[in-house]
Amino acid sequence: MLDTWEDQAAREVFRQGADLLADRYRELGLNQLLPIDRVWVGVRSTQPDAFGGFHHPDQGYRHVQLASVVTRYGLLSDPRLASPELVALDLLRSYSHDCLHWGSFREYRLHGGQVVRSRYGINWRDSHGRTYSAPDADGTSSTRNLGTVMEGATDREARTIAATVADRLGLTQQIAPPDRPAFRDTTGRLEPADLEHAAPGIATPFHQAMTAYEHGVGTRYQHFLAEMGGADTETLHRLIVAAMISGDPSALTARLDRHHGRDAFRRLFRSPAYTGPDPGE
Repeated sequence: MLDTWEDQAAREVFRQGADLLADRYRELGLNQLLPIDRVWVGVRSTQPDAFGGFHHPDQGYRHVQLASVVTRYGLLSDPRLASPELVALDLLRSYSHDCLHWGSFREYRLHGGQVVRSRYGINWRDSHGRTYSAPDADGTSSTRNLGTVMEGATDREARTIAATVADRLGLTQQIAPPDRPAFRDTTGRLEPADLEHAAPGIATPFHQAMTAYEHGVGTRYQHFLAEMGGADTETLHRLIVAAMISGDPSALTARLDRHHGRDAFRRLFRSPAYTGPDPGE
């Protein structure tokens, strides 16, 4: 898809981003990236109101197929790129995001004749299919759910990579005003006003999905890091991502124990309904 673009600046966004994420993820223990031939990009739709991008409802990583299904940002009934650099940044965020989903530790088992994922990153499922931690209650500002923690950590990495490339290439002033809320979302710089109402040109379903994701994942993860990481949230974040990749949470649990008391991981995350092992058992 990149080869079909005439906009060289947009192609440079993805080229620099791919180099950056390879270096960053190697530091965290991931030495291979999601193969490009496992990434499927939807570029058009016969539905006149279909709006693509990171928050498209059918977008995401498929762990069984080991494949990423994404869409290009913008109105999918219009072949023109809404804002070429933003389209490239959005694709970079999606690819960076799904590289971590693909590269996170996972374990599968046979259960009742079915293949089930019993372990993913720092999250577990017991023999009844129940996850280690319960869903967060509606309206909570922070999280105690490992799925939300891992999703938040994954997207923080993806947004940081997109923001770094945007700053290097000076893209802040090049994004057209109708697309600036989406630009701030892609680079992790959303403002309160961006979540209150959709700017002209941003499809309402996309804006609603963006707002729900920020409230349900992005903001909750930021608050979690502030609560648990103190003045050094970046170290805690890096330990979470490294544990997701390696499947070894020992460094993460040791840090939580030092700062929040013995068995902090269990006390923070374990649901009473979960009947499987704890980390290290």
